[in-house]
Amino acid sequence: MKSKRKPTKKQAATRKPSKRYVAFPRTNIQRQFEFNTEGRYFELRSIFDKINAQYFGNRLRNYTITWGRKRKRKPESMIVFGSIQEEDRIIRIHPLLDREFVPRWYVEYVVFHEMLHAFVPDRYDSSGRRIVHHDGFLKREREFRFYRRALEWERENLGRFLR
Repeated sequence: MKSKRKPTKKQAATRKPSKRYVAFPRTNIQRQFEFNTEGRYFELRSIFDKINAQYFGNRLRNYTITWGRKRKRKPESMIVFGSIQEEDRIIRIHPLLDREFVPRWYVEYVVFHEMLHAFVPDRYDSSGRRIVHHDGFLKREREFRFYRRALEWERENLGRFLR
């Protein structure tokens, strides 16, 4: 295993600050190009395009949306249904959402939430800590048509995704 060296002070000072970390492939090179939008029940590209047109005026361009990797075991105590890597413009949706009992509007909500991270700028507190779910973000999130319904459905069904 290679050891990771810390950047020098000069390298760290000249590095452009990033909003998100760039994804580095951890397996063979082909793995990083395997993007799968077609699920058994949901096709993510069509959901992304619908949400982009409806809520963002098609302003989110050149984004890749994909199902995340399937894990051998279910999560135990918490689950992250979606994530975004802004510099790579990749949105990943947890594959456990590609199930028959999950309503389409809930998957749309998760996709909307991740797209919103690309659209609403982060804020920083007085100590420089980044805040992604600030009041402005949450206000904009409530504009989603099924916002309350999605939160309620998540609260009622979260246990179905955990061991």
